[in-house]
Amino acid sequence: MHSCLPVLGLPKMDSRIPYDDYPVVFLPAYENPPAWIPPHELGFNIRGGKASQLGIFISKVIPDSDAHRAGLQEGDQVLAVNDVDFQDIEHSKAVEILKTAREISMRVRFFPYNYHRQKERTVH
Repeated sequence: MHSCLPVLGLPKMDSRIPYDDYPVVFLPAYENPPAWIPPHELGFNIRGGKASQLGIFISKVIPDSDAHRAGLQEGDQVLAVNDVDFQDIEHSKAVEILKTAREISMRVRFFPYNYHRQKERTVH
């Protein structure tokens, strides 16, 4: 018997919605991951952090992962993970929090403008 928290879908975020009203996504660890997804994988990659001054963003989502099914997409800004504010966090600290959590509750908003600005800054 599996015991997982439900994965909630993510509607497109509207800038007029107060921060605390954004949906929360629960991403439990894979109990029986597909063979091509290692059990320690989250199903998504992040980029950015405090050094970029633009925040942490989802840079890739693995198709058919829990993150994909929850509605995470490239360009989503990660606002908080497990009640830890991600808006002014070092990249390495963000990765540590994501990789060591047994379950993940995220607040995100779709913010492609800053995501593309961040990509432009890092492309050489």
